[in-house]
Amino acid sequence: MQIILASNSPRRLMLLRQIGIEPIVIPSHVPEDIREGESPEDSALRLATAKAREVAGQLREGLIIGADTIVVIDGEQLGKPADERDARRVLRLISGRSHSVITGLAVIDAKTSEVKTTVVRTTVRFKRLTEEEIDAYIATGDPRDKAGAYGIQGRAAAFIEGIEGCYSNVVGLPLSELAEMLKLFGQVNRESGLFEYPCK
Repeated sequence: MQIILASNSPRRLMLLRQIGIEPIVIPSHVPEDIREGESPEDSALRLATAKAREVAGQLREGLIIGADTIVVIDGEQLGKPADERDARRVLRLISGRSHSVITGLAVIDAKTSEVKTTVVRTTVRFKRLTEEEIDAYIATGDPRDKAGAYGIQGRAAAFIEGIEGCYSNVVGLPLSELAEMLKLFGQVNRESGLFEYPCK
C-alpha cells in the first residue's frame, strides 16, 4: 500500500525518509486556523485529520498521513509567525521558559476510509535569549515557516536546554507513534517484524 504525506513540509519528509519511508507528497490546502475556545489538542487533531481527509478524497487507495503541530505557552497557541515582528514577539515569549509542542497525527486508508488518530505532547526548555541572538536568528529566515518561530533541528538547537518527550514530535512528526499506527494498517512484514514501506 502506497504511503502519501499530506504536507509539503521538508522536515516531515526528512523524518519519514529517516525511517525508510519514501512517500508520495500531496500537500493539503486546509487553512491552519485556530478557533476560539478550542484546546490545542483538539485543534491539532482537527487540522491533521482535515488535511489527511482532503488528500484521501483525491485518491482511490493508499495510506495518507496528516499532521499539524502547535506550540503552546501560557495557554496561547503559537502557529507559524505572520512576519518578522511576530517571530520576534514569539521568541521573546518562549525565551528562558518551557513550552509545549503538540502534534495531531492522522492516518487514513483512502480505500476503506478507516482512520487512526493520536496527539503527542513534548515539553521544550528554552534558554534565555539576548536581543542580539533573537535578531541574528530571525535574520537567517529560519523562523518563517515554523510553529513557535524556531526549528529544533536547525540553528535553534543551540537555544534548547532540554526536552521531555519525543524529539521528532518537536520537528513535526512523532515517529514512534506513527510507526505504531502504520502497524495497525498492516504495514509490517510478519516474518521479519520489519516495516514494509513501498517506494514511489
